[in-house]
Amino acid sequence: MMTDAPHPGPISGTTRLYAVLGDPVTQVQSPGLLNPVFAGLGIDAVLVPVHVRRDDLVNVVRGLQCVGNLDGLFVTVPHKVAAAHLADRRSRTVEITGSANALRREPDGAWLAENFDGSGFVAGLAGAGHSPRGRRVALAGAGGAGSAIAAALLTAGVDSLSVSDPDGPRLTALVDRLAEHWPGRVRAAPEPPLRDSDIAVNATPLGLRPDDPLPFPPHALPPGSVVADIIMKPRETPLLREAAAQGHQVHHGMHMLTGQVDSYRTFFGLGVPRTAE
Repeated sequence: MMTDAPHPGPISGTTRLYAVLGDPVTQVQSPGLLNPVFAGLGIDAVLVPVHVRRDDLVNVVRGLQCVGNLDGLFVTVPHKVAAAHLADRRSRTVEITGSANALRREPDGAWLAENFDGSGFVAGLAGAGHSPRGRRVALAGAGGAGSAIAAALLTAGVDSLSVSDPDGPRLTALVDRLAEHWPGRVRAAPEPPLRDSDIAVNATPLGLRPDDPLPFPPHALPPGSVVADIIMKPRETPLLREAAAQGHQVHHGMHMLTGQVDSYRTFFGLGVPRTAE
């Protein structure tokens, strides 16, 4: 985490705009992380949260894409799958996962979709000393973030990955796409196979609200397992509190975002040369 970060400069007629779209947005942490990055690099830009309900997403995105000084969009729950279809071009990761968490305006005016959730999650996991290579992982959630995390875990060399989601068609479609690239290492499971897993990941929205049920019971995991949650606010989700009480190692959601900062800088050309796609 950054400390003693400079304050953003005054917003003026030259300020470039970025927006993070979600429903809700009260939990988003990206403005607090990236606005200090803009200020520290001397970039005249601001990232603001935009609350967009599901039925309004297309109209809002199409409107924002017409804003001449808007350079990029960040996307959070529940819009990552829909956002992938609102771009003109999609990266290989987006094509495999079917979801996007960042869109940028290209020099020709087209919009490119990318997804850094998975790479950010794996970077954060490895940085905390929990390398997924050779591990057995149970993943709850086949939505926008879960699909990206699944692909990144397989890329990182997990021994096996089980994915669970109550939406059967969505789960089947994701596992079929992943199996084309990583045959024999990924399967769909009606419930997370916790007793046979070293790492269990919550990539569902369960935990955003105080009355949400647990996405899975951490007591069913082998002793000393790692329990990861991608929810950033609250930091100590009910799942992580229960996992810690059971003696498991816990991994907080903020790591997924901090693990993406360098990727965002490169993707949006923030103080670093933009490489050819």
